[in-house]
Amino acid sequence: MSLLDDPTVRFAVVDVETSGLSIRRDRVLQVGVVVVDGTGEVVDRWASLVRPRRRWFFRVGPTRLHGIHRRDVARAPRLDEVFSRLLPSLDGAVFVAHNASFDLAFLRKAALEVGVDLPIEQSLCTLRLSRELDPGRSLSHRLGALCERYEVTLVRPHDALADADATAAVLPHLLAAHGITRRDQIGARLDQPAA
Repeated sequence: MSLLDDPTVRFAVVDVETSGLSIRRDRVLQVGVVVVDGTGEVVDRWASLVRPRRRWFFRVGPTRLHGIHRRDVARAPRLDEVFSRLLPSLDGAVFVAHNASFDLAFLRKAALEVGVDLPIEQSLCTLRLSRELDPGRSLSHRLGALCERYEVTLVRPHDALADADATAAVLPHLLAAHGITRRDQIGARLDQPAA
């Protein structure tokens, strides 16, 4: 499904899996990125686990939910290596995530840890777009529910790449439902990041 029929627009659809929900205590465990152009064509797609900074003591949180074990991240790329791959994916793209404020908060914290400038000024949140279509909140707006609603396959919920794939597939449906067909209409839907 086409997004905007404009191949010059790029969307970097990102998902992070974390060791928990607390921005103070918890850490990024996995990053998934799907970059699509305005026509909906996938131009880049990748994921990486993230090695913890403290090698001998670290939490991975709800393994039953995300399926990530300590042994999985013990030899994963370091955070600075993951950012060296992430930053080019974000360059010039509209940052998109399902519950973007959550993903951005963890990415900002991680960027500070390794001294990286995260070039994200604004974000497009698919959770917010979905909720705006349902002001009475009669529907669920979880990613899994959106996938069912729009007949999108979600292969492995809470896997960063699978969630990014699903979010990228749901995005054109949400843009169409909001009547967004041109690049200049995106700006009104962007969230300003919290400082």
